[in-house]
Amino acid sequence: MRLKLDIDPDIVAMMAAEVAAGERAVTVAMREAGSGLKGAWRTQITGAGLGQRLGNSIRNQTFPRSGDSLEAAALVWSKAPVIIGAHDTGPLIRSRTGFWLAIPTPAAGKSSRGGRITPGEWERRTGLRLRFIYRRTGPSLLVAEGRLNTKGRAVASRSKTGRGLTTVPIFLLVPQVKLSKRLDLAREAARAHEAVPGLIVARWVEGRLG
Repeated sequence: MRLKLDIDPDIVAMMAAEVAAGERAVTVAMREAGSGLKGAWRTQITGAGLGQRLGNSIRNQTFPRSGDSLEAAALVWSKAPVIIGAHDTGPLIRSRTGFWLAIPTPAAGKSSRGGRITPGEWERRTGLRLRFIYRRTGPSLLVAEGRLNTKGRAVASRSKTGRGLTTVPIFLLVPQVKLSKRLDLAREAARAHEAVPGLIVARWVEGRLG
């Protein structure tokens, strides 16, 4: 006696289709999680007043770069990790030489390279010499003898009589600075991580219905 067993539909094809659906669901879910976390980090950075440019330093990439996989992953990172990390942790900053941190006042202006100007660059740019003033209470100072222009920047005086010449504080000198913590990126990362299982299930169900 012979027994013949026919399976309809083909169980092998069903399993292959289910695996393919799972691969698509995981990949799409990780792509959404990575994109969502990138958006959340950018929003937090700009909301903290750190600027759109720093916010745009946040990037993301889903792996594999092409195709679907049950082991798909998303990577979210910053192209300015030192700056982002400082605002995320609120570190204590000390001078590299162990002496003073020079914090420019508005009269100092900005570096020609963008960002914070140094005392050496300021002297080279203006042709003025900085003079140290020690203060027992409050930060010590680096000052210059000059005048303030219409933009509030210290420049050399053009007067031969010394008219308008004044002592202008250019840098505040402090031994260390505690940077305030302005970001909480770990909070957003934890939320994204917790949302992944739900995203996978939702996309798997959508794949079946589709």
